[in-house]
Amino acid sequence: MNGTARTARAEPRTSLGEHLRTALGLTGTHLGCEQGDCGACAVLLDGEPVCSCLVLAVQADGCRVETVESLARGDDLGPAQRALLEEHGLQCGFCTPGLLMRMTHARRTGAPASDVLGGHLCRCTGYGGLRAAVERHCAVEARKEDQP
Repeated sequence: MNGTARTARAEPRTSLGEHLRTALGLTGTHLGCEQGDCGACAVLLDGEPVCSCLVLAVQADGCRVETVESLARGDDLGPAQRALLEEHGLQCGFCTPGLLMRMTHARRTGAPASDVLGGHLCRCTGYGGLRAAVERHCAVEARKEDQP
């Protein structure tokens, strides 16, 4: 979990998102639609973005899980967070954690910016600032410090 081995019991029916929030106290992951449509709950599971509302916590056993809490180093914002801030891609912030994780994945893998917003819903921003932040973030070549 975010680079640290963690152990917590989970009921077989508990989603990964709910488990992160309740058992592990990682409340940065937001649960929105709980149907995999909004993208707010996206985390990286073994390096790939997944909707944590659709994955059972027990399925993540033994996997590397990264949440939005892993992106900043103390008070220093991570590259995706800086891009959203600088391009004014934030409003209410509910969808932000999932978007940040998708942006992080895209930058690490070289995926095009156009892939990031698919499956991600924002009700506040009108997408202009979000698009600019994603394009800015993905245009920068991945650096060693961006890797987990």
